[in-house]
Amino acid sequence: METWQWLNKQTSKVMNDTLLKIILFLLIGIVLFFTMYGNVKPEKLNVELFSVADQTIRSPITIEDKISTEKKKTDAINQVQDVYVVNKEIAQNRVDLISSIFDSVTEVNNEVEKEMQEKRKKAEKENKSGSIKEPTIDEKLKRLKGKLTQEVSNDIMDSSLKAMLPYSEDNLEIAKDITVTAIHTVMNGKIPSDEVENAKKRVEDYLKSSDGLNSDLKSASIDLGRFAIIQNEFYDPTATEEMRQQAEDSVEPVRVLQGQIIVEEGQLISRDIHRQLGLVGLLDSDNSIQPFLGLCLIVLAFLALVYFYLIRRTAKEEKNIQSLIMVSIILIITILLMKTVSIFQQFEYTEIGYIFPAAMAVMLIKLLLDEKSAIMVTIILSICGMIMFNEGIANTFNVKMGIYIMAGGLSGILFLNKKNQRSNILRTGVYISFVNIITILSILFLQNGHYEAKEFGIYMLMAVISGVISAVLTIGTLPIFEAGFGILSTMKLIELSNPNHPLLKKILTEAPGTYHHSVMVANLAESACEAIGANGLLARVGCYYHDIGKTKRPQFFIENQMNMGNPHDRIPAQASKNIIIAHATDGAQLLRKYKMPKEIVDIAEQHHGTTLLKYFYFKAKEKGGEVKEADFRYPGPKAQSREVAIIGIADSVEAAVRSLNSPTTGQIDALIKNIIADRLQDGQLDECDLTLKELEVVRNTLSETLKGIFHSRIEYPDMKKVKEEAE
Repeated sequence: METWQWLNKQTSKVMNDTLLKIILFLLIGIVLFFTMYGNVKPEKLNVELFSVADQTIRSPITIEDKISTEKKKTDAINQVQDVYVVNKEIAQNRVDLISSIFDSVTEVNNEVEKEMQEKRKKAEKENKSGSIKEPTIDEKLKRLKGKLTQEVSNDIMDSSLKAMLPYSEDNLEIAKDITVTAIHTVMNGKIPSDEVENAKKRVEDYLKSSDGLNSDLKSASIDLGRFAIIQNEFYDPTATEEMRQQAEDSVEPVRVLQGQIIVEEGQLISRDIHRQLGLVGLLDSDNSIQPFLGLCLIVLAFLALVYFYLIRRTAKEEKNIQSLIMVSIILIITILLMKTVSIFQQFEYTEIGYIFPAAMAVMLIKLLLDEKSAIMVTIILSICGMIMFNEGIANTFNVKMGIYIMAGGLSGILFLNKKNQRSNILRTGVYISFVNIITILSILFLQNGHYEAKEFGIYMLMAVISGVISAVLTIGTLPIFEAGFGILSTMKLIELSNPNHPLLKKILTEAPGTYHHSVMVANLAESACEAIGANGLLARVGCYYHDIGKTKRPQFFIENQMNMGNPHDRIPAQASKNIIIAHATDGAQLLRKYKMPKEIVDIAEQHHGTTLLKYFYFKAKEKGGEVKEADFRYPGPKAQSREVAIIGIADSVEAAVRSLNSPTTGQIDALIKNIIADRLQDGQLDECDLTLKELEVVRNTLSETLKGIFHSRIEYPDMKKVKEEAE
């Protein structure tokens, strides 16, 4: 039955904790969403085609204008002219053709001359020299055409061929050189189809102006030259297509840039402007839900970040809930403050965001929790700042503010030490101001803008105000969180160490020996904790209060028994045991009554763990009868932290060393070693994360501290005895 009730109680607690987590996450998500909602909500404009714009409209996003890009590509392609290439082989072919015609004429003349010589020789032998007739021009022409192609025979006038036949080889060679040179000169240039006649005319003019040719041969050369000139430049479709492709590829996409003015106030809204307004989503469209989906994803990412940093980082449920509540409150307050500051942008204060105390939340989180959580909050705030301070342009990001908030937050984490006092928080605020100034100057210089000295002064003033306000708000709100969540901060510990605290006064007045013992233990425990990286200040303050329970019956504890007998000598061992053991539970109850932090209560309750009261245990056994060891042990629990474990060791060491008469170095070392070994063997350190290596450091530190306290002194002579001896 009891087990069932316990299970019901635990199930109910888990359900309540889960419900609280859900509520907190929903609250964070709702605040984040609605504070950034107005900054991502697409601006819907009721602008009509061919109307006059009543305001200057800027693009909220960067997007490619595909229609304009395609038009630009088409224009680039159309500007590419057809590619024509010159065929150099044609010039050489035409030169070779004309040369072969001249050579054919020479060849025909040589053949005819050879035949005539043979006929003359034959006639001389037959004495018929008068009967030899030379071939006529027509016969030579016929023979010449037989050597030429049909195309050449048809295209060159017979008169031109006839005109060349009567001339000697030397004359023909001169005519050939002049004609070929003229053809080569003209054909080496570009001759498109519409320039062929002009090229023929140039060859004709060149040959007409040539000397060394008689009129008939010159006319024939001109006819051959005009025949030789043909088109040598032709359209190249492959090269043309390559050029067009290169022109198309060289066109950069046309983009409407974020912040770009699409239409100015008083300007007519043309079809192209109206199309661009719709392209960037400023007209009624079906894509208006996309910014909200994006915002939801950002908020979910933030919640996931909080979950993994806070909920998953420790197994202690109550610690999770407390951390989540603190982060939720700080984050929500900061986001609402950021939104309030961003509203002033609507009143022409576009750079007012630089006054936002970005480091406040970060410093609070670091002081109350840890650095990792502070970094998480910095990331969230910087992204929120980029959205909220978007200068009135929906769906844009103000990267400058994101960098500014990130720099301020990280500088707060870097410069703030968790052991700092209030003055050190203010000093951190000054450092943050300096970092803010550097960040703003870097942003202004990177923008390459022109600013007056007055503007620089305003920026610097806002940077300083941001850092100082962050520190002031941190100092002002930190006690509220400490009191509300029972957090034991450095400043709270310093306040608790004030000798004017009511409980410390109570110990000092009612149990002065215990007070002195507590101060000695505090010195030992603090040095040992700091040696292994534990919280030395917590150990010191905890030692001040760890024996507060002894004020209930101070005379039963040896350090308070001045000039009086030991009352334990007059009562049974069982009663003595109950009185001694009760000081731990009595102290915890008294501390809870004064609403002392849980860490201080734990030290009072756990510093003896479940150790055995050996003196009274063996005293009871000497009396005879059945004695259970468990009855003479402290109720515990055992030490749950390194600080409590070290305080327990220091408490035993101080009491043991104080009982020694003029302790030596060897005695102190042996005593500390035995006490630590006894605690280990008894299992008193099983539930804390104190390692053997750290225990060795603790042992050495305690030994050095005690040697400093009980160092050797010069023994001065008794003055009274000296006087008596002198007399």
